[in-house]
Amino acid sequence: MFTECKPLLDVIGKNEKNYDIDKIKEAFLYAAKLHEGQYRLSGEAYISHPVSVATIVAELGLDTDSICAALLHDTVEDCADKTNLDILAKMFGKDVAMLVDGLTKIIQVEIEDKEEAHIENIRKMLLAMNRDIRVIFIKLCDRLHNMRTLSAKKEDRQRAIALETMYIYAPLAHRLGIQKIKQELENLSLYYLDTVGYEEVHAEIDKKYGQSRTFIKEAREIIEEKLKENNISFTLEGRVKSVYSLYRKMYTLGKSFDEIYDFYALRIIVETELECYTSLGLVHELFKSIPGRFKDYISTPKPNLYRSLHTTVIGHSGIPFEVQIRTRLMHDEAEYGIAAHWKYKSGERSGSGIDDKLRWIAKLLESDENTRDPDEFIHSFKTDIFHDETFVFTPKGDVISLPQGSNVIDFAYAIHSAVGNKMVGAKINGVIVPIDKIPSNGDIIEIITSGGSKGPSRDWLKIVKTGEARSKIRQWFKKEKRTENIQIGKLEVEKELRRYGKAYTDAELDVIIASVAKRIGINNADDFYNTLGFGGVSLSRFLPKIKDEIDKLPANKELSPEPTIETEIANVRLKSPARGASGGIIIDGEPGCQVKFAKCCNPLPGDKIVGFVTRGFGVSVHKADCPNVLRSRNEDNLSRWVRAEWERDESSERESAIYEAKLRIVAEDKIGVLAGITMALADMKVSISQINTQSMKDGQTMINLQIGCKSTSHYQYIVSKLKVVKNVISVTRGFDV
Repeated sequence: MFTECKPLLDVIGKNEKNYDIDKIKEAFLYAAKLHEGQYRLSGEAYISHPVSVATIVAELGLDTDSICAALLHDTVEDCADKTNLDILAKMFGKDVAMLVDGLTKIIQVEIEDKEEAHIENIRKMLLAMNRDIRVIFIKLCDRLHNMRTLSAKKEDRQRAIALETMYIYAPLAHRLGIQKIKQELENLSLYYLDTVGYEEVHAEIDKKYGQSRTFIKEAREIIEEKLKENNISFTLEGRVKSVYSLYRKMYTLGKSFDEIYDFYALRIIVETELECYTSLGLVHELFKSIPGRFKDYISTPKPNLYRSLHTTVIGHSGIPFEVQIRTRLMHDEAEYGIAAHWKYKSGERSGSGIDDKLRWIAKLLESDENTRDPDEFIHSFKTDIFHDETFVFTPKGDVISLPQGSNVIDFAYAIHSAVGNKMVGAKINGVIVPIDKIPSNGDIIEIITSGGSKGPSRDWLKIVKTGEARSKIRQWFKKEKRTENIQIGKLEVEKELRRYGKAYTDAELDVIIASVAKRIGINNADDFYNTLGFGGVSLSRFLPKIKDEIDKLPANKELSPEPTIETEIANVRLKSPARGASGGIIIDGEPGCQVKFAKCCNPLPGDKIVGFVTRGFGVSVHKADCPNVLRSRNEDNLSRWVRAEWERDESSERESAIYEAKLRIVAEDKIGVLAGITMALADMKVSISQINTQSMKDGQTMINLQIGCKSTSHYQYIVSKLKVVKNVISVTRGFDV
């Protein structure tokens, strides 16, 4: 009766854990009964698959409920007419039912396309992981067995499954530190994605290893003798780099076999951390080390719990090889990752330390709350799990891990959203850098903040790397700029709707957008516009849904003519916004018009100015000598340029108004010059909203500042004070952004 279950029972018998054997056998019998008459493409009875998955789960050392869930993981999906989650909960407990639910694909929810269905399944898996990490352990074991038996499927399905495994499941295994599963998933995926390349690398491994057996044996004997002389209890293992690792270095980085220094590796497993460093010293006594090839992952562990010492040395025969040194606990962590720590008491996960390692899941789900755009979600997912890390430090010495390619804005938001939102500049190793600067391993980063900061720029969304930073920037715009977001989103929608050749009343537009919003889980039209405005969704993705709603409307209206320039100018004058929106500007003799100040020249009271009537955003006010004005005043848009002047108002409201001004300072690149500049501005009570620096030739540095300023006379006063700061060479107005 239990013949098919024997491999699983054998693994359990060798494990020291106290398993509930009767419960596991009952789960096997129930699964076998439900799957009776079902067969895999290979011709095997279907029950062989859940048994194999449960066996891999047991090899990871997981608990009774995990093994039961592995045995039952396909029952609800494949045998829906015979069982359900309520039945499983009554028979095997709520934990087993919850795990099976997390492993069951979404099959009864209506989703509009296959891609979204696929992403919804990943999202559901992450939610289940956040509740109980055992879900992903079992899912990885399930995927591993599917990859081991992939040859039974058609070639197109082999490639699709291998590709998904390479880009989703292998990185997940890596992020959780389960190297044994990660490496096998990568190798199997590579075999189906590039069989020729796989075979070529495999042949090279066999050839090179066969030529060097003597060298490896000699190195082992030398190290063993030295460790015994120093009374160190150890286990010594050897390994050759995996096929996929070598393939990646050869084909992606363009390296030859001879350029790969860690092809061979010896692993020393000792009892204590002190013995790790002692053994490292002994290895360096025996062999010459290669500079720059030492990594201490004990003092600075990887985010996936990996801890070990790595050093590359030259053997006596001139062949380089890597030596890894770790304790037994570190070795178990390296092989099994978080699964090596997973112990359950009364059905709860043990220790907050593990939860700390899984916060990235919660952060990813939190990011997803701010956008229901599947493309954005999958981008964040891949960024957060499939990257090489850059390790940087705060000024206090705390280690922060960032995806490779992240910049200092990502770092600021990794510290706290308040730090990112108030950021005006940054220092790396004590030197001011641009805010899009990408740090290197070991850099110390200090974020410069200002209470006068107006918050993040929308442009930051284009340059940040991490989903966490992008999410927190969007949160700020969602909260602080709702009115502006709605206007931007509505204009974007109206622009697209004109392509369909119909006219829409405000009521019809509300019906169209409210219906689309409901289909994607957003409450109403304004919330949809707001989400568009702060970048939570991409309009292009929802155009087919908008077209569907348009087709439901009567098709008896003609397209409204595009507004004329005269109409737009009239609308600007008739809007009569609140005083703050007018900015103290008179347009063609009319006060109270809706204006915005151009970022290219940042006009100040006292400057000669001119206005440009925009489409939907009022009048953009420029300095009369702004280069953009001189370039744009041509026959095509000449009528859009209107006369503008500052309102003569001596009231306290006008006197207290603050405008943005940009300064470019050239100074000698000496310690303290920036401190002198910022102190001078602080003494004048001038707020700083942005700082950027750039090194120049001849020992000079360029410092770009964005400050708060009241008028041209106030600006001249600020400049006069800055020119006398020590080491300042020149101060000019404005800079290119």
